[in-house]
Amino acid sequence: MKWTDINNIAIALMDLYPDINPQYVRFTDLYQWVIKLNEFDDEPKRSSEKILEAIQLAWIKDAD
Repeated sequence: MKWTDINNIAIALMDLYPDINPQYVRFTDLYQWVIKLNEFDDEPKRSSEKILEAIQLAWIKDAD
């Protein structure tokens, strides 16, 4: 998984953290959770606030 795999990352996070409301997740926590995913294989420094926001929004959408 790469940073550009927004929906796949959101689904993986939803599966790992089913009791978390993604609306209240801080970007610092989100970043750490993404880079710790077993399937994640990208340069951690390629992240940006825009990417993290897109992941969070996808997670919120998938959680509904």
